[in-house]
Amino acid sequence: MKAKLEALQERASNFQPNTEPIRILALESSCDETAAAVVEDGRRVLSSVIFSQVDIHALYGGVVPEIASRAHVDACDRVIDQALREANLRLGELDALAVTYGPGLVGALLTGVSCMKGLSYTTRLPLIPVNHIEGHVSANYLSTPELQPPFVCLVVSGGHSHLVRVEDYASYTLLGQTVDDAAGEAFDKAARVLGLSYPGGPALSKLAEGGDDRYLKLPHPAPEGRYNYSFSGLKTAFVNACHKLQQKGEPLPKADLAASFEKAVVDSLCEKALLAVRESGLNTLCLAGGVSANRRLRSQMMELSKKHGFSLCLPKLWLCTDNAAMIGSAAYYRLLKGQGANLSLNAVPALRLVE
Repeated sequence: MKAKLEALQERASNFQPNTEPIRILALESSCDETAAAVVEDGRRVLSSVIFSQVDIHALYGGVVPEIASRAHVDACDRVIDQALREANLRLGELDALAVTYGPGLVGALLTGVSCMKGLSYTTRLPLIPVNHIEGHVSANYLSTPELQPPFVCLVVSGGHSHLVRVEDYASYTLLGQTVDDAAGEAFDKAARVLGLSYPGGPALSKLAEGGDDRYLKLPHPAPEGRYNYSFSGLKTAFVNACHKLQQKGEPLPKADLAASFEKAVVDSLCEKALLAVRESGLNTLCLAGGVSANRRLRSQMMELSKKHGFSLCLPKLWLCTDNAAMIGSAAYYRLLKGQGANLSLNAVPALRLVE
């Protein structure tokens, strides 16, 4: 298998227009989506299949790890088969396999890793392990095929808020991150306080469209670290403001509260991202992760890019949330560096993008 990986690395490194494309089957199962995709040369999506567990977990108001793992077990084979059918390919026509091995829920990750290790063993195809956060960054290569490093990327999701400098393919410098809650976590908590349905982030954003963002003034977080984020204080101030209104017997102006909270979070995200771009000497900013689908964040970033003259890359909406196409793209660039795994690969639930 090592020889196959080395041959693929050489083929990818010596790419010519008439070179046979490299096709990778990828699997993503880090949280509550089971996804499979076939990606060609890291930039072209031949198929993408996503089985979402949202309806299952909505009954409990959030992701239940044990239920998520069982749902992944049921769905892995089905999404892989469908991804191959939609790409019109057989297993024997693939060049490599890829799987998310962290960060995420340990049971969910183990399900995907075990599945792809078994497939690698039976097909003798090289297996490439991918960091989930790196996958989100790589989604931009699929949405903007002409994109090349270096650039700055803001990765914002339910569990992560990172500002990274992408030095090269599969090479990163961490500029800043949240020191407490992730932006997506803060959105979900605020949504629960307002009694919104799961998933809370999109529900809050939709409600905020009809609200007055000047209704509630929230504190401006100022954590240590020039590019770091903090959302815990915002969340606490928001919860306290809602409780005070309830104690007075006043009805909650939910749309106004949602708009005020969304503005505070987005302003913070934009402020640090703009600072990073201006001080990095780079002229391109990319967004990534589930929160990058937020309408206000995208709109505000577009305004800033026009005002300050930097290029902005926004992933397509379906590439913002968890999917396997982004994992296949990231795997291609790991393959270029000859990075594969053997059958001792394990899940790493607390995996970092930069050690």
